[in-house]
Amino acid sequence: MPPNPDTLTRPAPPSDAAASADAQAETPAAKPTAHASATAVASDSNPIGAPAPKSGDDVKAAGVGSAGGNIGETGKTGGAGGGAGGGGGGDGGGEPPHQPAFGSSAPRPGSPASMGGQPSYLQAGDSPWSVLRRIMSARFRAWYDRAGQRITQRTLKIGISARIFHPEPGSKGLRSKTLQYLEESIAHWVMSRDVLVFMIPTVDTQGLLHPSHIRLHDYAKHLDGLVLQGGADVSPLTYSEVATRHEWQGDRMRDMYELELLHEFVEQGKPILGVCRGCQLINVAFGGTLHQDIATDLPQAIPHVTETYEHNRHTLTFPEGSSLAQMLAPVDVPIVNSIHHQSVKTLGRDLSVEAVCAEDGVVEAIRYRKAPFVMGLQWHPEFHRAGGPEFLDCTPVLDNFLRAARETRF
Repeated sequence: MPPNPDTLTRPAPPSDAAASADAQAETPAAKPTAHASATAVASDSNPIGAPAPKSGDDVKAAGVGSAGGNIGETGKTGGAGGGAGGGGGGDGGGEPPHQPAFGSSAPRPGSPASMGGQPSYLQAGDSPWSVLRRIMSARFRAWYDRAGQRITQRTLKIGISARIFHPEPGSKGLRSKTLQYLEESIAHWVMSRDVLVFMIPTVDTQGLLHPSHIRLHDYAKHLDGLVLQGGADVSPLTYSEVATRHEWQGDRMRDMYELELLHEFVEQGKPILGVCRGCQLINVAFGGTLHQDIATDLPQAIPHVTETYEHNRHTLTFPEGSSLAQMLAPVDVPIVNSIHHQSVKTLGRDLSVEAVCAEDGVVEAIRYRKAPFVMGLQWHPEFHRAGGPEFLDCTPVLDNFLRAARETRF
């Protein structure tokens, strides 16, 4: 007899807790395939092999699977596990924190721009133009200091004209050659002020043995000043006269060489200091003439050359307004040596007399007025010690010459 459906005992419906546990027990078997697929996709999109960040769904799935596994192992009820899994899914499902893009123009925290101000080292009211003006001013001062240092510290280069020794007829060896040389004292006197000295040789662009394109103009261009040293007489032919005695014919060759040299330095605006013969040559260069022999032309004059050579001496007087007197330290009786038998006769154009012999009025110093420094001294300041008690100290004259050389070097 078939059982009565009404009388059959029906199994009790499963409790909510058991149903939840069964559902969660089945979850690990179904989820791995989906998780593996997601991992494969992430690996393809991350070529360097770094683990791809998990999405919110992945985090939820991982949380649920972990909770189910814990329940199966511990045998605990699924309420706590499910709650933990749900909690894990909830945490993983949020948006990742915002990261600013690389190179963003947004001001950094704590920077003057983010605080709406300017750097604290700037002055109140500074503008870009005022800052630029200060920068340019500082750079100009630095350039000016460097230029000034170069001007003041570069060693001066002073040229000295050469004395010329002409070959002696019938001689052999060195005396059969033309020699050009410096008298030692003049070189050392100029060098005593810590400058470089160069002897300027004669030039010969038409020479048969060693022709050259170097000219005296090139020396005037590269040197800072010129000293015309003493030596042989100036030839009367140079100032359009004839020698009254054979021994007074002078050195015409040296005259031509030094006159060209003098005019080149004058054209360059560079200073010139003439000593003895150099003083006479300056006068001739500007159209003046000379007494061929003082004793012959001026019988009343004192001897200006004797056998005592540089020990022969006389005193000076300075005309009113003499610039030479202003250079020299005031002394009661200015004494200089005297080693010359020629002297200025007719003064050249634009020249002024700066000193005369106190005993006879013979011209002892001249100056060219239209140049920064062109001066001639008839005596030899290099033949005695500077600052000595006997002779006039002419170091101030040399210093003024060198200052003019520095000021006119560019």
